[in-house]
Amino acid sequence: MLSARNQLPATVKSVKLGNVMAEVVMEFSGVQIVSAITRGSAEALNLQPGDQVKAVIKATEVLIDKS
Repeated sequence: MLSARNQLPATVKSVKLGNVMAEVVMEFSGVQIVSAITRGSAEALNLQPGDQVKAVIKATEVLIDKS
């Protein structure tokens, strides 16, 4: 279970894999949220456009949790 209070249900719009990092674009209530996560995390979550995820916002970071 995640402890961050700001958890927004979102839909993955795109995933751009780089050598080390991945850019994940999500949509929540018509607003786009962009997160930079490690490529390994994106691959471990197997993030794909259309996936339902939670954008977990804590301080200056946006984490992604996939149920």
